[in-house]
Amino acid sequence: MENYTYCLYWIISILAIFSVLIPSVKNTFWTFRIFDYPRFQKFVILIVLIVLWKFAIPEPTDYDKVLLALEVVFALYLLYIILPYTRFGKTMIDKVKPNDDETTLDILVCNVYQHNRNYQKLIDLIKENNPTVLFFLETDEEWRKALEMVTKDYEYKIEVPLANTYGLLFYSHFPVKNYEINYLIDDDIPSIVADLEYNNSIVRLYGIHPTPPVPQENPESTERDAEILLVGKKAEEYGKPAIVFGDLNDVAWSQTTKLFLKSSGMLDPRRGRGMFNTFHAKYWFLRWPLDHFFVSPHFRLVDMNVTKSVDSDHFPIWISLVIRNEDTEDQLEISDDEEQEVVEKIEEGIEKGDAN
Repeated sequence: MENYTYCLYWIISILAIFSVLIPSVKNTFWTFRIFDYPRFQKFVILIVLIVLWKFAIPEPTDYDKVLLALEVVFALYLLYIILPYTRFGKTMIDKVKPNDDETTLDILVCNVYQHNRNYQKLIDLIKENNPTVLFFLETDEEWRKALEMVTKDYEYKIEVPLANTYGLLFYSHFPVKNYEINYLIDDDIPSIVADLEYNNSIVRLYGIHPTPPVPQENPESTERDAEILLVGKKAEEYGKPAIVFGDLNDVAWSQTTKLFLKSSGMLDPRRGRGMFNTFHAKYWFLRWPLDHFFVSPHFRLVDMNVTKSVDSDHFPIWISLVIRNEDTEDQLEISDDEEQEVVEKIEEGIEKGDAN
């Protein structure tokens, strides 16, 4: 029995260590990229292994001690990765209280899960919170019709219902001065750009939903990465108040998201506040942040929350913002090599999209 426990401990430990190493491999195939997601889960597993080490290995050899040292090193590395997305991390944008006469920009984002037909829970959530902007993903014609009872109160609409799980619905109380429906990488995957008139300013909104790197959707992350980085470059070139939001099918701590922040000049309101896990809503032990808001340095945070379940596999996420003076102090700097990597990833994704 002792030998069995010893062998099992070693097998689990080696697998846990390799699971930490795999994301560092710069390969876009899903078998590598899927390991970007569960960083916190891997951290917890390593901590449990460290705690159990003495019990599983009562008479440790030098090799066993090396194993323990590796577990500690990799646990500390994961802590370094996830710490910015806890309350111990440094915030990127300040939190403020709106002025008495100031209207906030409140945005609700939800991947509804197209096959979910419990429309009423989302309808109740909209009625309860009355956000000024709504953005819903995986919405087909049935979802568009079902939500009409609440979305009819929103004067400005961009509706792209699709049956392929990539439909988009956008609604706003604020005037939409211009908008575009784009197919940046894939002819079947829409995204939107909308210029919103808010508090005497024009705010450019980018709503996206790239494909995830999973076998049943897309075996590689190439197109996902390219769309995220391309939208980031567009936001950086715009240079005025802008927000990128949606289900990015990528986690906040991935290499692609870091490149996005560096190349776009956008800020992540999650940092220093929490992970705000939105997926998977049905499995508490497999949750990570897939739905995001990234804002230009013109914004300050009023509030941000993951809301209650609407029977989707994603939790809705909501943010409240106001515009202030531009503050670029916490923007991430990008190196020349990283700039080149961004260009190459965008070109590679466009080429792959054209080939498909």
